[in-house]
Amino acid sequence: MTDAPKHPINPDPANELASDHSPIDPRDFRNALGTYATGVTIITAAGAGGKPYGITCNSFASVSLNPPLVLWSLVIFSTSMSAFQNASHFAVNVLGASQQALANRFAKSSDDKFAGVDWTPGLGGAPLLADSVANFQCRSAGRYYGGDHIIFLGAVEAYAYNRKEPLLFARGGYGRFLPGDGGSASKP
Repeated sequence: MTDAPKHPINPDPANELASDHSPIDPRDFRNALGTYATGVTIITAAGAGGKPYGITCNSFASVSLNPPLVLWSLVIFSTSMSAFQNASHFAVNVLGASQQALANRFAKSSDDKFAGVDWTPGLGGAPLLADSVANFQCRSAGRYYGGDHIIFLGAVEAYAYNRKEPLLFARGGYGRFLPGDGGSASKP
């Protein structure tokens, strides 16, 4: 028996699926990933001259409690890429169940997504959206290539949260969390 991996590891993760030789169908892979329910966030940052930038994102995840680190990813060809790459800070605004329209607004390209949106500047000028379930104010701590995305690592410098119901996303649509009765899971 050998400890060698059955599938060779690509020495350059940035090129992992950069060719047309992958046996994985991208559309079907996306459908499979869609079975994993996530929260919905709007990631924000201040660009040149303090102009606010924001995008809807569900690739947010915690990395470490000590030190407090989080990550999120952005597709390489995003029109907002340079603003996020050059920002000293970004904010992760976790959306509530009543903020679906806001999620849709920030998911589309627009010259001024912030028109009429209630927000205050956070660390580094990153917008903190009113009525969010939580926000995490992060210093940009690193960026890494991951296929067709850039993974942003953030060192959390401040955060706030409340008990409002979060907005969820799965299978291409929005949903809500239905808490259980607090008992143990039933066995099949």
